[in-house]
Amino acid sequence: MRSVNDQLAIVLDAAPTPEPIRVSIADALGLMCAEEVTSSRSQPGFAQAVVDGYAVRAVDVGGGVALGAKMDAQHAPSLPVVGEVEAGSRKPLRLQPRQAVRVATGAPLPTLADAVLPLEWTDRGRKRVTATRAVRSGDFVRREGDDVQPGDLVVRAGTVLGPAQIGLLAAAGRDKVLVSPRPRVAVMSFGLELVDIDRDPGLGNVYDVTSYALTAAAREAGADAQRVGIINAEPRKLKETIATQLARSEMVVIAGAVGGSGAMAVQQVLAELGEVDTTRVAMHPGSVQGFGLMGTERTPAFLLPSNPAAALVIFETIIRPAIRRSLGKQEPKRRAVQARSLGPIQSIPGRRGFIRARLMRDMETGDYLVQALGGPQGPPAHLLAGFADANAIIELPEEVSEVRPGDIVDVIFLQQR
Repeated sequence: MRSVNDQLAIVLDAAPTPEPIRVSIADALGLMCAEEVTSSRSQPGFAQAVVDGYAVRAVDVGGGVALGAKMDAQHAPSLPVVGEVEAGSRKPLRLQPRQAVRVATGAPLPTLADAVLPLEWTDRGRKRVTATRAVRSGDFVRREGDDVQPGDLVVRAGTVLGPAQIGLLAAAGRDKVLVSPRPRVAVMSFGLELVDIDRDPGLGNVYDVTSYALTAAAREAGADAQRVGIINAEPRKLKETIATQLARSEMVVIAGAVGGSGAMAVQQVLAELGEVDTTRVAMHPGSVQGFGLMGTERTPAFLLPSNPAAALVIFETIIRPAIRRSLGKQEPKRRAVQARSLGPIQSIPGRRGFIRARLMRDMETGDYLVQALGGPQGPPAHLLAGFADANAIIELPEEVSEVRPGDIVDVIFLQQR
């Protein structure tokens, strides 16, 4: 029986690394940047008002005192308002000493203005404005180049592009960026008992649940996943379908291809397309699984059991890290924490246990607490409903067969809900 670490090492070693592609920054969220991006311009390209108010010289409105200091009513400066500038205005204005120009948020500041006096700190005059509080030079002003200056490195290669990075790319004037693309993953199911969800299952039939669950898991992992659905059992059509998906995908996932006599038909076809290794891995659930490199492109193919809960555990443990590695992630595994078990847990000796669970936080101590949702105190491991309630997986080492309440265990975060 192969260890989980050995199986994962084999899979990660074969994980594809698609060539970088250039995409619109609108489509780049969550992808890894594959180039060093520098700015060729300033952002903003001009000094602009941060609030609605009056562009002034700070020295004319008490610039030597603290920001927001109240003015003595008898000595409050009153300045003539000599113009108005809206956001987007291209008409340059020049401010003379002891003058004010009314400005809107985002408007360019007139020449010589070095501060904006907020409306709330004035009498809101139209022809003359009286300041009730003081501002200093630079207050309520976004200076030219405050965010980005020409030559600045705005996004490094290897950075995962989040909202802030997308914004910086836009600030640098970039509409496209070179990224590591999402690997294309084809997901299909095999089984004579399967029917799709648009049909009523008859006696002996069950819905094809697993391919839907696996496709969603692949997309959540960052892949460009396509659900192929139930594949025809006739050998020629079976081979044609699998060969087509091998040619157009970076990874192929086939549920129902291990366990039971029916899976032999899939494995015989796969043996004609490349190397396939069906083995037992020292884990539960999902011990029986397969992996191979197939087709002319030696595309990684994963063979999973038909049971959706077991298939999802294998996906989380083996396939998801491969997808993350293909996306360029140096650490392909999810974050793990240590938590105190709230109840007893039993595991199979000699196998690494992956038990779905609910992770919580003690509000007083900040400690993590975890409640197993499977095993003796919960639903059987093969049921999918318990998986839907989980936000974490407890990972128990091969040598641990029993956990007592209060014991510390390793817990893997699933998608945050």
